[in-house]
Amino acid sequence: MSNEELAYDFSPMIKVYKDGRVERLRGTDTVPPSTDPKTGVQSKDVVISQEPAISARLYIPKSAATSSPQTKLPLLIYFHGGGFCIESSSSPVYHNYLNALVSEANVVAVSVDYRLAPEHPLPAAYDDSWAALKWVASHSDGNGSEDWLNSFADFQRVFFYGDSAGGNLAHNMALKVGCEGLAGVNLIGIVLVHPYFWGTEPVGEESTAPAAGPGGELISALWSFTYPSTSGTDDPFLNPGKDSKLGELGCEKVLVCVAEKDVLKDRGWHYSETLKKSGWKGVVEVIEAIGEKHVFHLEDPTCDNAVALEKKIVAFLN
Repeated sequence: MSNEELAYDFSPMIKVYKDGRVERLRGTDTVPPSTDPKTGVQSKDVVISQEPAISARLYIPKSAATSSPQTKLPLLIYFHGGGFCIESSSSPVYHNYLNALVSEANVVAVSVDYRLAPEHPLPAAYDDSWAALKWVASHSDGNGSEDWLNSFADFQRVFFYGDSAGGNLAHNMALKVGCEGLAGVNLIGIVLVHPYFWGTEPVGEESTAPAAGPGGELISALWSFTYPSTSGTDDPFLNPGKDSKLGELGCEKVLVCVAEKDVLKDRGWHYSETLKKSGWKGVVEVIEAIGEKHVFHLEDPTCDNAVALEKKIVAFLN
């Protein structure tokens, strides 16, 4: 067998060869934590667990260092995207994005670094995200291992935020909070940007859109690749509409952001409709960026639609 024979090809994200070699085609660059010269936002990396290996990058805005110790700031837990198989909390795109968001929204942020498939297939990312949340919650009495969380975070004003696969994680973690509770934490809202949801039955324009063909097949194949033991695309982790507990979502408000030219767009709209019918008592809002593609705001953070999106998210967090 030639060592160039492919077992899986999800270009431009990841390739897996038949000899077991994994080649990530993007999302492998990293940058160290720092004090951002532009915004004054400080960041540092923390180890949450050695085994399994879970870490996070913490961010505090410039105001945290200068305000009185009594001033607590909203706490944002961020879950990065990348189809559960690429990217990290130290990827330049996420590091730069969170520097800007933390400065603009004046929040403390925890960017979770969960294990990636295929080396660590799902549900590893769900398990790691929950372990990270429990670690964060252990600081709610002010006596945790991490000073920044003890000193600056307001555990009565907590938000989850994720893009793409991270949006899927943010939803599923909020659902777990609603079903199981998270002591010491008051989850106010979640932000789902271009969330990675899917299902067997087409919704919205999926049945007619060209993207629903190859795009839909790609999404289904990627899901099976990252979660080999899944029941399929109607797995409640991927299709919230198939989750009997959806009405127990553990927050009071949800912001869903979709992009007109994203194959996942209709899933975002469908999620909001399903949530409204689930018996959940909160408020859900959907905003659509016209003319934009999947995660456009990360690729071009200064474009008009990205600036408008950030303003909307900042208002939601405050």
